[in-house]
Amino acid sequence: MKKIIQFFKESYAELKKVTWPSRDEVASSTKVVLISVVLIALALGIVDFLIFKGIDLIF
Repeated sequence: MKKIIQFFKESYAELKKVTWPSRDEVASSTKVVLISVVLIALALGIVDFLIFKGIDLIF
């Protein structure tokens, strides 16, 4: 039981050392991720559409 308590104490001490991002940094990173996901989804959608049309022409 002592090891478990020690683990949580050490974990808490390590979390105090973490430099947490500000609200603005999180918002900015979130925007980058969302825009990237949308662009990649569009690109894959176009590729999928072109492959489907190409297969449709062959068969």
